[in-house]
Amino acid sequence: MDIAIVLYERFTALDAIGPYEVLSRLPGVSLAFLAAERGPITTDNGMLTVVAERSLAEVGGADIVLVPGGPGEVATRAGDGVLEWLRTANETSEWTTSVCTGSLVLAAAGLLEGRRATTHWLAFDELARLGAEPVHERVVFDGKLVTGAGVSAGIDMALSLAARVASPEVSQAIQLSIEYDPEPPFEAGSPAKAPQVVVETLRARSRFT
Repeated sequence: MDIAIVLYERFTALDAIGPYEVLSRLPGVSLAFLAAERGPITTDNGMLTVVAERSLAEVGGADIVLVPGGPGEVATRAGDGVLEWLRTANETSEWTTSVCTGSLVLAAAGLLEGRRATTHWLAFDELARLGAEPVHERVVFDGKLVTGAGVSAGIDMALSLAARVASPEVSQAIQLSIEYDPEPPFEAGSPAKAPQVVVETLRARSRFT
């Protein structure tokens, strides 16, 4: 099984690396980071560089396609061939997936029209504007389209997908191997739980407001 993680400048690191850590442990898989052009791709904070081993032009598609989120998705939605590649790849993929605002890229490509999907909580209005049906769930399956909510939800999405691709037992073994047993120090992981002052602070900083 071939897995392609599509990168672009200013993607969010955990959106790609979290699912990578899970999906790369599936038996018999081949995983590659792709971008419009081969070479180093820098994350949204400018502190990490990931190398895209292959260009989109070199890869016609994959069994699993994953698009991370990040502020760079705005430029990606505007062009550079990613949207067309995703449309073509989706025709033959077994699963087309995203994490966080990566779902906005899928929506801009026309893949989420009328589909249930999720994204980062600050981007729900934008996801709806792009034709999807936003769902306040951490992981959403709609046919072969799978979307994860903000950033850390990529791990949950990948584990849920691994259970379907392989088996629940394989997914559980992967979960145990990475010791994914979160115990966050605060109940602030969603706008429904976080203190209102924290929610409003993030809203004020958001590029979606």
